[in-house]
Amino acid sequence: MTRIFDIFFSFFGLLFLSPVILLLLIIGLFDTGSPLFCQERVGINQTPFKLLKFRSMNLNTQEIATHLVHVTSITKYGSFLRRSKFDELPQLFNVLIGNMSLVGPRPNLFNQLDLIKERSKRGVYLIRPGITGLAQIQKIDMSTPELLAETDSKMIESLNVSNYFYYIYLTLTGKGFGDRIKISDSSSSTNV
Repeated sequence: MTRIFDIFFSFFGLLFLSPVILLLLIIGLFDTGSPLFCQERVGINQTPFKLLKFRSMNLNTQEIATHLVHVTSITKYGSFLRRSKFDELPQLFNVLIGNMSLVGPRPNLFNQLDLIKERSKRGVYLIRPGITGLAQIQKIDMSTPELLAETDSKMIESLNVSNYFYYIYLTLTGKGFGDRIKISDSSSSTNV
């Protein structure tokens, strides 16, 4: 049932938000010269897929988990995109073509071996990854692989139409959070 909602909302989201997406693309061209970011991620059944986002970091940023990236890698425009969650808008295309769902575990990189191990043990890869979910609402990110995998598993077990809309509602009203970004060489970090 949620796949029907995914198709409906992603199609009309892309349609109605196309002026905003076009504007963000143009601004992104002036920011980094390459407004879209495409990266291979782990999908359903651990199948690779290309995740789309608006670029929020400098072009030379290393491809590592977001919580390992230093805050200086984020451009000023990128900081706005991440705070507003506009950086996620291109993922509506991933949802439309079936690589992702609106609600599901956030897709990780293939080099996040600890997280892959924890998620595999709990059957997290049996469903499509998502833009938002229980972990994002609870501010749990990929810096804590075991806790994230446990939370993802809990979400999957209780995922129904009501929770699907509840997670989307909470995200749209500002409760969803992205991965933490390092703000110094110490262990301190911030959600961006």
